Amino acid sequence: MDNLDASDDKDPVLRIEGEMTIYRVGELKGTLLAAIGKSSTLEIDLSAVTEIDTAGIQLLMLARKVAEAKGYALRLAAHSAAVVEAFELLNLAGYFGDPIVIVPAA
Repeated sequence: MDNLDASDDKDPVLRIEGEMTIYRVGELKGTLLAAIGKSSTLEIDLSAVTEIDTAGIQLLMLARKVAEAKGYALRLAAHSAAVVEAFELLNLAGYFGDPIVIVPAA
């Protein structure tokens, strides 16, 4: 399940849970693109992403381009281990420009 937390005193945060794979990006695309523009900045919480493939990466890249084209800011936050691994493999951390904090496994 994915949810958008948008209280009056802060920018909205879209938390994506589960897979960001080719099997699910169609569902996620509508949710993600609809969230852009609800505020000047949208934060996407990736802490609960369990798996991500190139389709999921492309969706994040699309969201960034759409946000920039509309004059909004998009931030990626709380990258899960799966997201960090994919970003490192594809050398994309610099593309998104968000700090990636690696939390040691318990």
